[in-house]
Amino acid sequence: MRIGIVCPYSWDVPGGVQFHIRDLAEHLIRLGHEVSVLAPADDETPLPPYVVSAGRAVPVPYNGSVARLNFGFLSAARVRRWLHDGAFEVIHIHEPASPSLGLLACWAAQGPIVATFHTSNPRSRAMIAAYPILQPALEKISARIAVSEYARRTLVEHLGGDAVVIPNGVDVDFFARAEPKKEWQGRTIGFIGRIDEPRKGLPVLMKALPEILAEVPDARLLVAGRGDEKEAVAGLPEELRSRVEFLGMVTDEDKARLLRSVDLYVAPNTGGESFGIILVEAMSAAAPVLASDLDAFAQVLNQGEAGELFTNENAGALAASAVRLLRDPSRLAELRERGARHVRRFDWSTVGADILAVYETVTDGAASVDTDERVGLRARWGLARD
Repeated sequence: MRIGIVCPYSWDVPGGVQFHIRDLAEHLIRLGHEVSVLAPADDETPLPPYVVSAGRAVPVPYNGSVARLNFGFLSAARVRRWLHDGAFEVIHIHEPASPSLGLLACWAAQGPIVATFHTSNPRSRAMIAAYPILQPALEKISARIAVSEYARRTLVEHLGGDAVVIPNGVDVDFFARAEPKKEWQGRTIGFIGRIDEPRKGLPVLMKALPEILAEVPDARLLVAGRGDEKEAVAGLPEELRSRVEFLGMVTDEDKARLLRSVDLYVAPNTGGESFGIILVEAMSAAAPVLASDLDAFAQVLNQGEAGELFTNENAGALAASAVRLLRDPSRLAELRERGARHVRRFDWSTVGADILAVYETVTDGAASVDTDERVGLRARWGLARD
C-alpha cells in the first residue's frame, strides 16, 4: 500500500506526535508498505529517507506548550506537490485541526483520508471559534482515530463526529532489551521531559525532593531533557543540588537504558496530556511508574493497577508515595511485573494492525464507491456489460 503521512510539528524538535509518526512509518515500512512522511524541518536537519521536508516551522504557543508549525502559500504548494508525486492510496493526517500541514493536506487531498487526533484540550475557545473554517476540510476525512478517550472527547465536544480510539504505539521489546547502565543504578528516580515546560511537572518533583531525600538520603534524581538546569534547581537547598544529575538530551538508546536503570520513574505532569507515551515506555523497560492522576495517565496505567497515581500538583502526595515505594522493594517488583504485562497492549504489533485495519476499511470503501460510479456511468451511456 502507498501511504502518505502528514506530521504537523517540526521534525527537528522531538515530541510525542513526531515519535509516534516515526515509529508508525518504520513499522509500516518493515511490513513492506511504501511510506512517505511530510513534515516541517529546518534545511540542515538530517532526515530519514522516508521524510520529505515542507520547510522551516515557526513556534506558536498552544495548549500549555510551544508547537512548531508550518503554514502559508509556500507550504500549501509543497503539500500539493507531495500529494501529486506520491499518488498515495491513503493519506494519514495527524492533528488536522491545527494550523499546519495537516489542515493544508486536508484541503488539498483527494481520495481516502484517515485523521488522528492527539490533543486533549477541554473547552478550547480557539477550536470552537475556528470550527466554521475547519468544517469543509474535516468533512473530507474518511475515518477518525483518537489516541485516547480524552482526545476523542475533545474531538466530539469541539468538532462533532466521533473516532475510534487507538493508542500510541511503542516497540516494547526495544525498551525491554535495553541494558541498564551501572552509573544510573542505585536508589535512582527518573524524569524525562522538557525542563522548562511547566506542564511536564519538574517543578512539582523538585518541590517534593527535599522531603524524599530527608526520608531516603541515598536517593538521587536523574533528569533527561532540554532546558535551563540552573533554574530547575534554584528552589532546592544548596546542599541537595548535588543529588540531581542532569543528562541533557538523550538518544533513544540511552532513554531506554535510563528507564531500565531507575528504581522509580516519576511523571509529575500537571495537564494538557491526552495519552502519556513516556509511561508506556517506562513500563516497557520494567520501570515502576508513579504518575500524577491526570485522566489520561490513569487510563494508561489501568486506573492504578499497572502503576501508582498521586494527586496532581500535590508535592506532598508525590513525596509520600515516592518514599513509600523506595522503601518497599516487594511493591516495586510487583509494579515492574504488572507494568510489563499490561504494556503489551501498546506494542506496535497490536497498534499497527489496528491502524492498518482502518486504512483497509477506507480504501476498500473508496474502491467500492469508485466501482459504483463507473458502473453508473456505463449504464448512463449504454456501456453496461453483461
